[in-house]
Amino acid sequence: MPEGDGRTTARTAASPRTPDANTTDASGTGANGTDANGAAIAVPAARERARAIPEAAVARLAVYLRTLSALAEQGTTTVSSEELATAAGVNSAKLRKDLSYIGSYGTRGVGYEVEVLVGQIERTLGLTRKHSVAVAGIGNLGHALANYGGFPSRGFPVSALFDLDDDLVGVPVGGIPVSHVDDIVEVCSTREVTIGVIATPTKGAQEVCDRLVAGGVTCILNFAPVVLQVPEHVEVRKVDLAVEMQILSFHVARRQQEAAAAGEADGAGPPGGGAGLPGEIDSANRMVERL
Repeated sequence: MPEGDGRTTARTAASPRTPDANTTDASGTGANGTDANGAAIAVPAARERARAIPEAAVARLAVYLRTLSALAEQGTTTVSSEELATAAGVNSAKLRKDLSYIGSYGTRGVGYEVEVLVGQIERTLGLTRKHSVAVAGIGNLGHALANYGGFPSRGFPVSALFDLDDDLVGVPVGGIPVSHVDDIVEVCSTREVTIGVIATPTKGAQEVCDRLVAGGVTCILNFAPVVLQVPEHVEVRKVDLAVEMQILSFHVARRQQEAAAAGEADGAGPPGGGAGLPGEIDSANRMVERL
């Protein structure tokens, strides 16, 4: 798998859990084999549909959830697919397709009930379970992550911080004292950490990862520029900001090239003289590469 694509590097082999009889699973299926209206449905087929949600759709579901939460705070009770799509920055057809993956189709002439849809998406994204986050590497990025108020409000409270620097150990960041990396296993086990964020340099990232896994962490968000080796049951997502910038550079370059081609076809030549366009693009790409 290409480095930096943001996808997981290991698939979680989740063990089955017996749901409460009054709850529904990610697809909106009740534990007693009924849908939200009490009608009997094929449970295995519904759960298979939930597992088949494309990763791009999962990312958009998170955006819909953020948008819906804002609507709920404003007192909105129902929303049409067009209104929700506009607020989320997608087209309504794509939104309806995404929501169909979780068994939500709305009501003709009414749209979607905001609270119901919030609950469906939260179950799909696994947000009904308790999470606890640990950040390893309290440099500039680690400080920013530890102090980010958006994590607790979305169900991801930071409960542990780790660093190798003895001068940082014991110093509170975001109200949480920094622990030494040697204590990762004990602290993560005691505080029931489920998600580990690695914001360390390349050297030492794998060792930190191993300790997080030994401490019971099953999900890792990796900012270090290295591919981590993890067991089958551990899920990893890699965030490489330089790669993201290179992707942005690609899209800018492509648009410039398309504009230049369109200008030449109209006989106007490349925008702004355009003679130096390829060189400018190469220069921009080299600048991003140095990141």
